[in-house]
Amino acid sequence: MHELSLMGDVLDLVQRDARKRGLERITGVRLLVGTLSNAMPDALQMAFLMFRAGGETPLTEEAELTVETEEAKAVCVLCGLEYVPDRTVAVCPDCGLPSGKLVSGEAFRVLSYEGS
Repeated sequence: MHELSLMGDVLDLVQRDARKRGLERITGVRLLVGTLSNAMPDALQMAFLMFRAGGETPLTEEAELTVETEEAKAVCVLCGLEYVPDRTVAVCPDCGLPSGKLVSGEAFRVLSYEGS
């Protein structure tokens, strides 16, 4: 489950930034996770709860995690059709060729965090 490692990195990043800004606690973290990012939102939630319960991340002991999903979209570079791909190598449903260019769906980033 690589989500545990990802969440550890996210919490480390957020806590380092919060300390620089003089925050003593973090109350919320918002992530953007693409449907083709290879990160599962449920597993990220579970990893977040494990870190929070373990007491290893003192700034986030009371924080809530919000995961927003970025839907995948591709555009065929040959015919211009915009469609929802089911994998990163996108086959155009109109042309039938693997000519789709992904324009969204691979994101994995911290959108924001809140604290005091």
